[in-house]
Amino acid sequence: MKRLTSLISLLGISYLAFCGIAYAVGARFNSTRSIPVGIYWETRDPVEKGAYVMFCPPQSEVFDLAKTRGYIGAGYCPGGYGYMMKKILAAKTDVVSIGDDGVRVNDVLLPYSAPSELDGAGRPMPKFRTTHELGESEVLLMTDINKGSFDGRYFGLINRSQITGVIRPVLTW
Repeated sequence: MKRLTSLISLLGISYLAFCGIAYAVGARFNSTRSIPVGIYWETRDPVEKGAYVMFCPPQSEVFDLAKTRGYIGAGYCPGGYGYMMKKILAAKTDVVSIGDDGVRVNDVLLPYSAPSELDGAGRPMPKFRTTHELGESEVLLMTDINKGSFDGRYFGLINRSQITGVIRPVLTW
């Protein structure tokens, strides 16, 4: 029994060490359905439209609400928020309209962008409505695969300075 306990302890410590090293060299894991679930690699690619990114949400009421309700996790970002992963669906000079019918970028309605009135627990979702031409420092971070994502249709535009890295999929499912 002692040998089994020692073996399990060694395997656990080895696993934690492997995960720590993998994170330190750029491996990232996404478990939400805002972007494909899987393993990503942090790169030095440019922050541009179409890229997957990690970002620290800015401290605000909408992100406080999201953390309280469990839409985002706790973490090491200011405000105690966890990192979020999304796709850049609009960037500099794009015109973004967020309305009751969904999100339009340059007058094209994005798939999966119609905002929900209520979350899964029946609570009202935050509302963000705008029509705005993005400046150099603004991006729209959203999903293009899941209508249930907590994304830009609820929290609005994000400043590029909040983006901590561009990530590229390695293995997704």
